[in-house]
Amino acid sequence: MSRPTQARIDLAALEHNLQIARRATDARIMAVIKAAAYGHGMLRAAQALNAAEGFALLNVGEAVYLREAGFRQTMLLLEGCFTLDDMQLAVEHDLACVVHSPQQLAMLDACPRRKSLQVWFKINSGMGRLGFAPQDVPAAMEKLRSHPAVRDITLMTHFASADEATGVAAQLELFNTLAAPYRLPRSLANSAALLRYPATHGDWVRPGIMLYGASPFAEVSAQELGLQPVMTLSSEIISVRALEAGEAVGYGAAFRAESGMRIGTVACGYADGYPRHAPTGTPILVAGQRVRTLGRVSMDMLSVDLSALPAAGVGSRVTLWGEGLPVEDVARAAGTISYELLCALAARVPVKVV
Repeated sequence: MSRPTQARIDLAALEHNLQIARRATDARIMAVIKAAAYGHGMLRAAQALNAAEGFALLNVGEAVYLREAGFRQTMLLLEGCFTLDDMQLAVEHDLACVVHSPQQLAMLDACPRRKSLQVWFKINSGMGRLGFAPQDVPAAMEKLRSHPAVRDITLMTHFASADEATGVAAQLELFNTLAAPYRLPRSLANSAALLRYPATHGDWVRPGIMLYGASPFAEVSAQELGLQPVMTLSSEIISVRALEAGEAVGYGAAFRAESGMRIGTVACGYADGYPRHAPTGTPILVAGQRVRTLGRVSMDMLSVDLSALPAAGVGSRVTLWGEGLPVEDVARAAGTISYELLCALAARVPVKVV
C-alpha cells in the first residue's frame, strides 16, 4: 500500500473564490499564480481561473508555457524581465512586463521594434522593495511614454500593510498624487486591499492568497470572508501507543507527558512540507476532531495527542490543513503565514484533483 499522505486540490473551490473576488470589485482581475499557484499547480490553477482577465507570474518561461497552452489573457511578469532575452520573448508572446528600475528602462532600447511591449510601471509608494522612487517618476514616465517599444502603460504599486491596522492611506495618497498627471490604467490592490479598501481597486486588482481559500487578515477567518479552502493536506495514523507520565516523544525529548496519555504517529513530516518549527499544541484534525501535535516534527512523521479520542486508531484520517482546519490556524500556531505552508508542499506528496 502506498503512503497515505496526499494533497487534494479542489478546483471548484478555486472557482468559487474567484467569484468572491469578482463580487467585491468592478475592476479586471489579475489572478496571481506565481510559485506554482501558491503550491497548487500553475496549469491546473490557470484552467480553473480561466475567467480571470489576467495572470500574474514570475518567470517568462511559465508565461510562454501558458501562451502555448492556449491562454490569451494578459500575462504579467511581476518582477519584469531579467535579461534582454526575456524581453524579446515577452515581445514575441505578447507578455506584459513590470518595469521597476532604470536598468529595465534602459533594456527597452534594445527591444525589437517590429512589435511593442505592454509595460506596468511600478512606483515605490512605501513598500521599499521594487519601483521608482517618487522623485524619479516624472523623468522615467517621460521616457516610457515616448518610447517606440512601448505600446501600453499601466501604473502600479504594492501595499505593505493592507492586511494590518496601518492600512493603505499614506501609500494610496502618494500613489494618487504621482499618478494624477497621467490618464493611465492603475493597479494597486492585493487580496487584502481588494476585500477591505474599495478606493484602491483602480482598473486591475491582483488577488493572490484569497483565491486559494486563505484569509489575508489575522483577525478575520476565511470562512467569514466566504472563502473555501482549495488545498487539503491529509494523511493517516500509522501507529498508536501509550505514554506514561514522564515519558518523552520525538527528537530532543521536546515533549514529556505529565500523566498517562495515548498518542498517535502520523505519516507526514517536514519533507512533505509540514513546518518543522510547528510546536506542541499546533492544531490538527484526527477523524474530524481537532486535537494537538506533540513534540518535534520529524522528516516523515509527527505525533498527535489521542487521549480524548479513544476510538481513533491506526488508519484514522488526519487533516494537516484544509477542509475543516484552516491553513491560517496551523500557520499562526507555527509562527508563520499560510502562504509559506501552501508554497512548501513537497513534490513527493501525491496530488488528487477534484
